[in-house]
Amino acid sequence: MKRTASAHWQGGLKDGKGTVSTESGVLDQQQYSFGTRFEDGKGTNPEELIGAAHAGCFSMALSMVLGEHDMVADSIDTKATVHLEEQDGGFAVPKVHLELRASIPGADVDKFLEAAEAAKDNCPISKLFNAEITLDAKLES
Repeated sequence: MKRTASAHWQGGLKDGKGTVSTESGVLDQQQYSFGTRFEDGKGTNPEELIGAAHAGCFSMALSMVLGEHDMVADSIDTKATVHLEEQDGGFAVPKVHLELRASIPGADVDKFLEAAEAAKDNCPISKLFNAEITLDAKLES
């Protein structure tokens, strides 16, 4: 299975601008620029898109692992914070922090935490990163 996305860029780094699109059409020439990445410009940026992909992937993986333990969530809410840092004269993403809040009727907290760790370690987007990925998971009633 393959999924495609595309980007177009025009101009220099600080004065240039670009667009990103996805095969599904969910993103269709969405604007990004230096301002949207490093300042408060209107549009998206690669780190935001990576965060959305990671949060979505992790949430689906957690749903699968919970099902293997006969648990079904009423809700799984995941926020991914992607850390972009200057390193060695360039930039890198050394860390992604996942914040999970889930409601699972009758769930055992230890099994929930075990399932969350397994999802963090094994979702395909987590496997993509060469970064520390941390998790703060809470089971809510």
